[in-house]
Amino acid sequence: MVEPVPETISFTSEEEKILQFWNDKDCFYECLKQSKNRPRYTFYDGPPFATGLPHYGHILAGTIKDIVTRFAHQSGFHVDRRFGWDCHGLPVVNITRAPLRWVFKQLYDKGLVYQGVKVMPFSTACNTPLSNFESHQNYKDVQDPSVIVNFPLLENEGVSLIAWTTTPWTLPSNLALCVNPEYLYVKVKGENKEKSLPFCVSALYKQPSFLFLLRFPGKVLKGKKYKPLFQYFAKCAEKGAFQIVLDNYVKEEEGTGVVHQAPYFGADDYRVCTDYNIIQKDQAPICPVDASGCFTPEVTDFAGQYVKDADKNIIKWLKEHGRLVNASSFKHSYPFCWRSDTPLIYKAVPSWFIRVENMVEKLLDNNGKCYWVPEFVREKRFGNWLRDARDWAVSRNRYWGTPIPLWVSDDYEEVVCVGSMAELEELTGVKVTDLHRESIDSLTIPSRCGKGVLRRVTEVFDCWFESGSMPYAQVHYPFENRKEFEDTFPADFIAEGIDQTRGWFYTLLVLSTALFGKPPFKNVIVNGLVLASDGQKMSKRKKNYPDPGLIVQSYGADALRLYLINSPVVRAENLRFKEEGVRDVLKDVFLPWYNAYRFLVQNVQRLQKEENIQFLYNENTAKQSDNIMDKWIQSFTQSLIQFFKAEMDAYRLYTVVPRLVKFVDMLTNWYVRTNRRRLKGESGSEDCVWALETLFSVLFSMCRLMAPFTPFITEMMYQNLRHLIDPASVEEKDASSIHYLMLPQVRENLIAKRIESAVSQMQSVIELGRVIRDRKTLPVKYPLKEVVVIHQDPEALKDIQSLQKYILEELNVRQLTLSTDKDRYGIRLRAEPDHMVLGKRLKGAFKSVTASIKSLSNEQLEAFQKTGTIVVDGQELHEEDLRLMYTFDQSSGSAAQYEAHSDSQVLVLLDVTPDQSMLDEGVAREVINRIQKLRKKAHLVPSDEITAHNDFILATTKAPLLPFPVPKLALKGSDLEFTIVKGSSTPKISLNGPACAYVNIKVKVNNKDQGKGVVLLENPKGDNRLDLDKLKRVCGSIFGTNSNIRLFNGELTSKTDLQSLSGKTLVATSASSCPGSVSGDSLLCPYVNLMLCNAQPSGTCQTGEVGTLLLLNPVGKNGLDYSHLHYEVAKVFGLRGRRLKLYLDQDFNQDFVVRVLPTTAEA
Repeated sequence: MVEPVPETISFTSEEEKILQFWNDKDCFYECLKQSKNRPRYTFYDGPPFATGLPHYGHILAGTIKDIVTRFAHQSGFHVDRRFGWDCHGLPVVNITRAPLRWVFKQLYDKGLVYQGVKVMPFSTACNTPLSNFESHQNYKDVQDPSVIVNFPLLENEGVSLIAWTTTPWTLPSNLALCVNPEYLYVKVKGENKEKSLPFCVSALYKQPSFLFLLRFPGKVLKGKKYKPLFQYFAKCAEKGAFQIVLDNYVKEEEGTGVVHQAPYFGADDYRVCTDYNIIQKDQAPICPVDASGCFTPEVTDFAGQYVKDADKNIIKWLKEHGRLVNASSFKHSYPFCWRSDTPLIYKAVPSWFIRVENMVEKLLDNNGKCYWVPEFVREKRFGNWLRDARDWAVSRNRYWGTPIPLWVSDDYEEVVCVGSMAELEELTGVKVTDLHRESIDSLTIPSRCGKGVLRRVTEVFDCWFESGSMPYAQVHYPFENRKEFEDTFPADFIAEGIDQTRGWFYTLLVLSTALFGKPPFKNVIVNGLVLASDGQKMSKRKKNYPDPGLIVQSYGADALRLYLINSPVVRAENLRFKEEGVRDVLKDVFLPWYNAYRFLVQNVQRLQKEENIQFLYNENTAKQSDNIMDKWIQSFTQSLIQFFKAEMDAYRLYTVVPRLVKFVDMLTNWYVRTNRRRLKGESGSEDCVWALETLFSVLFSMCRLMAPFTPFITEMMYQNLRHLIDPASVEEKDASSIHYLMLPQVRENLIAKRIESAVSQMQSVIELGRVIRDRKTLPVKYPLKEVVVIHQDPEALKDIQSLQKYILEELNVRQLTLSTDKDRYGIRLRAEPDHMVLGKRLKGAFKSVTASIKSLSNEQLEAFQKTGTIVVDGQELHEEDLRLMYTFDQSSGSAAQYEAHSDSQVLVLLDVTPDQSMLDEGVAREVINRIQKLRKKAHLVPSDEITAHNDFILATTKAPLLPFPVPKLALKGSDLEFTIVKGSSTPKISLNGPACAYVNIKVKVNNKDQGKGVVLLENPKGDNRLDLDKLKRVCGSIFGTNSNIRLFNGELTSKTDLQSLSGKTLVATSASSCPGSVSGDSLLCPYVNLMLCNAQPSGTCQTGEVGTLLLLNPVGKNGLDYSHLHYEVAKVFGLRGRRLKLYLDQDFNQDFVVRVLPTTAEA
């Protein structure tokens, strides 16, 4: 049985209850169990970060994955959801390590693995390289030496290039100079010699004696040779060292625009020198600095000196040898080791690489086979990264991690790659049960080349190699589950943040392409970054963002999910997180949605209680409503389902959620609002059932659609709504959770685009009218005379006409006038420029263009409305450049009467002239508003009786209003006194006996009494009068007699005036004459009189406001109880389907006063 829905709700408390329900039912496992025989949908989850609590970035990525996989499940797929197979460099079981070795072995066998070097942050105190993450943990402001050095050109040693550096210790390893090909450089003549300087930094040289000789782009310098500073590596000149090279990484913000290149001490230096073949990736590195940061013997002048200490000695050497131009100090931020708190250096470290550069074209081809959301990430950010892809360094110098399975000889000339545990056992002759390094580092492999034994290299895998291997590692491929993997690879879907274009997305693609020649996934959603509200990165230290746990405790998980998904971050843009945004989801989406659900349940229970109609919804047997708003919301729902499925199939969550949010608005603020009286049964029970079935079907469809996005609130609603579903209509074997149900199918026969268009036109008219009211400070409580709607399309006007009653009611106007002619009302268009847009674009021409815009004619602006472009003073302007407004021709007289507003298609005029009767009605509505607020404050429900007075107020408050001494309340310049009190008041009626003419009936068969009772000859008084034939039929209905009976009080004929017999007793018999005497004229059955006090009879009843109701008939049978009393009273006056109130007259205890609760419009 459906449960009552409370007026207020704590979404967080409800979510906790639902979470407990899921745990008790083991719903996640049950979903997998139910779907096990369905087609497979494969999802890969990226590796989570194992340290610390989740932040909004984790929550966002997890929400996207959860939504898509829930949608796939509800679309008929089986989805194995393994969330987070690995933990960034902390693999937990051997089962993942064996597939990693297999992957690496495949790459090695294909010739894709080689040993080279990688420039990395290096701690000389700890003798170890650091990750980029570690190197950014401890920056300090330091004073470093700043030196400018000259490099004479070999072709003319009188001309030198001038380079700047803050790391003099790298100068002994210099192999090249780099300039920007696009920058302008200058050749100047000083006191002693000519120098090539960058034009942009010439201000560094203050000597007035400099003479500028030439300006030229940097590309002119390409390939020129220069004189090395030191002779330590002079032989490298044979391989192209000591030349000028070009690259765009050189910037003009600092330095001289000439950057010296020490390729084994700078990542860009290494890249550029490799590109120019000055060094080779697999050659012995030119890196004369040991692990302690001291120069090796190759640097004879500074051997054994710590590099930072050697700076001053190197500067001294440069000065002595005429190579120093300037020496000073420079304050900047510099990285320190977070362990030892000593300065880091950048240094080449031996590393194992995977060749990526030779597969770039294949990577781009496979990337093109993947569907990216948003699409620009594939072509721009990720595509650009792939085009510039470099060989991948997959080794790391640390203890913890997966050991690289390479065994090498001491000279590294013999290398064995081991691809499995079995192979390792075979090569070492040792039983292997554990693949952690402490278990295998001691194992050796005999050399096949006479080099003794081979030992494992000390490096471990980069964690991104493990992450990129996850498709194979998570199913232990190829050692197990071979068919399962091959049937479901590539994955149907993955999702991560945009930063993973250089991380997980990249490593997945590289390994998949290298191993199988195809992409690892079919579809990918890329999200942006979640920033603090000030646009800065979220920082625990700065405490510039609210704790996610507290947000969930305050607003619930669903609200946070919907806020994140309905934001730019799902389009790979950044989001500035604001707590009020989560709060607004509750206020603008969840609460209206909840109130619509609550309103449905309230009226379903009212229908059962007051009219004894059991509500059960069956989509297959529900009758099609002929109400246009029912048809509209049904069509709108089916269009939403159609859109939802198409967009979710395309993974465009950023288009789906706004439509779902808009749908909540349409349902609550338009459908429920305009159909409240129907839903409350005020237009009859049949129409009420239609409206309730419509609202139920829409809410039920909405719950199923929203279930992937807001799993908690949809489950909460469904657990109550499911009791209103006809079990015969449920297709699922187990429907105990919303998440067991499939998504609703599109019912295309319910889609009516013409109706959707008509309602959209109506909404535009209403919204424009509301804007006018707001502009003129005219509350909707105050009625207005007329609304004029002007539209150029006659069909649109027909649509608006069909919804007239809703427009009149929502805008509270008396008359709707439709027209295609705005000239009739003296309306003209005028234009104003958008100062911000045009001012920035037109600059000096803005003033003259503005004047011309303001002088544009009505005809020119009408043409602009149609085309969207117009040329003004030679400038082409578009819709975003101008604001069109309507103005009245002052000679027309309409300016004082109407106020206008429009959108791009429809123009609305409201008659705003004051009218005293309407002002009075507005004040009455103000009173109603205050009464309803008092009612709410007193925690009363609609069925609670209160006292009131005035028919119009009665129409809304559903109760009479009487004066009562209370403090005065100021309202629109008047003093009002009112309050709500418990009780009722009824008018007095004076009746002696039944209000309607009646006769007693005694039935005799074979001279034996068969029963007795009463027939009313009219009801209500003066209406529905009986003739002889009708009297006989009524007798047959009451006593079960046939139509051949005869009636006697004296024999009755068709000419007998039955009204004259009122109060008499008749004998009904099949005999030809009256059997015995007729005696006794007192009323045989108990009765009550009825008086209709505030309405007119309707239906078959034409007149008469006083009637009679028999409480027993025949005598001793068919007793009337309270539950049927309202129904019978309504039938007397033709008011079935209307709400009635019955009041017992205190002075005449046989009389009831009937009060009808009318609609506001009727009042």
